[in-house]
Amino acid sequence: MSRIPFRYRLYGVWAFLLLLFVGFFYTFDLDLGLIVGRVPSLLGLTLTRTGALQGAALTLFLSISSMAISTVLAFLTAMGRLSRRALPYGVATFYTSFFRGTPFLLQILLIYVGLPQVGVVPSALFAGIAALSLNGGAYFSETIRAGLLSVPVGQREAGMSLGLPRHVIFRKIVLPQAMRVILPPAASQFISLLKDSSLVSIMGLWEIMYLSQAYGKTTYHFMEMLLAASAIYWAMSLVVEVLQFRIETSLARGFQRLRSA
Repeated sequence: MSRIPFRYRLYGVWAFLLLLFVGFFYTFDLDLGLIVGRVPSLLGLTLTRTGALQGAALTLFLSISSMAISTVLAFLTAMGRLSRRALPYGVATFYTSFFRGTPFLLQILLIYVGLPQVGVVPSALFAGIAALSLNGGAYFSETIRAGLLSVPVGQREAGMSLGLPRHVIFRKIVLPQAMRVILPPAASQFISLLKDSSLVSIMGLWEIMYLSQAYGKTTYHFMEMLLAASAIYWAMSLVVEVLQFRIETSLARGFQRLRSA
C-alpha cells in the first residue's frame, strides 16, 4: 500500500490529466491575449449597453432562478404522481411525459415563438427561465418522488400511532429523511441547468454561449472563445460538485450517527 494519502494521489492524477489537456489545446496555436481580453465580458464583470447582466452572471441568474422554480414544480409534480386521484395524477404524468419526451430546444421555441400566437408575447429572459424551469421540474420530480418513496411506510405508521396529523408526519418525519436522497442529485440537476442554459442563446440572451459565438464571429477565433466558455462552465460546475461532495459527506455522517444511536 502506498504511504501517500489518497487525497494527494488524487490531486496528482487530476494535475497530470489537466496538463495533458492543456498541452493538447496548446498545439492549436491559440491567441491567449484574445482570451484574456474577452474573459471579463464572458464572466459578466461588465454589463451590456442597456445595463443588463451578461456572460456567466446572466447564466447563473438563469440557472438559480430556474432551479428555484423547478424545485417547486418538481415537488408538486411528485405529489401528483403519488396521488391516488385521477386529476392530479393525470396532470403530473402528462407534464413529465411531454417535457421529458421532447427536445429542450423545441420547448424553448414553443414558449418563445408559440405563446405570441395566442396573444402572449414573453421577453427572452422570461421565456428562457420558463423553459428551463418546466424542463428541469419534469426531471427533478422523479428525484423527489424517489426520495419520498425511500422512506419506509413504518415511519408514517409510527407517526399516525402517536396521533400526529398527516401534515406534521410529512414535515417532521418523511421530508427530513427523504432529503438525504433528494439533496445530492439536486446538485447534478443544477449543473444540468447551467449547461442547458446555453440553449437560450438562440433567443439573443447575452449569456456565455451567445457571447463566445459573437466574439468568435467578429474575431474569426472561434476555438479560443469556445474554449474560454467551456472553461467557465467547467469552473462553475466544479464549485457545485465540491458543494455536492460536502453535502453528501455531511448527510452520510448524520445518517451513521442515527444508525449507531
